[in-house]
Amino acid sequence: MILVAVKDGESLDKAIRKYKKKYERMGILKEIRSRASFTKPSIRRREVMKKAVRRQIMFASENY
Repeated sequence: MILVAVKDGESLDKAIRKYKKKYERMGILKEIRSRASFTKPSIRRREVMKKAVRRQIMFASENY
């Protein structure tokens, strides 16, 4: 459960923005989506490797 501390006189919009940021930082939506369907561990590892390779290529081309 996400709790957001709201100060006196703070607008509702600001409180909602705080909630959304906290929600995003905690990765709740990402976890819900990942649990929606089963992915095999081998496929999960493959995706992690693809991301790592992509990241390395990006940094290599940026710094050359």
